[in-house]
Amino acid sequence: MPNVERTQTGLRIERNTLKVLKALAEYLDLSLGDLVEGMALHAFEGKLPFTPETLTKIDQLKQVYDLRLTAADAHKLEERQ
Repeated sequence: MPNVERTQTGLRIERNTLKVLKALAEYLDLSLGDLVEGMALHAFEGKLPFTPETLTKIDQLKQVYDLRLTAADAHKLEERQ
């Protein structure tokens, strides 16, 4: 297992997206940092980070937390003033 050094960050993220990520981390028994780290490492290699079962759970969590954003919205969000 690789030994790494982690750092704290003040990441800003859309509210409902964060709620889904936190709930998914809890569901997968991971820390939020571990979840985001895993998603990034998979994406860097062009791999999907989730199984079909996990994607089904994500869809459920998106409904619970009213997350309507999709990948098509990425990099186009404007923050409310």
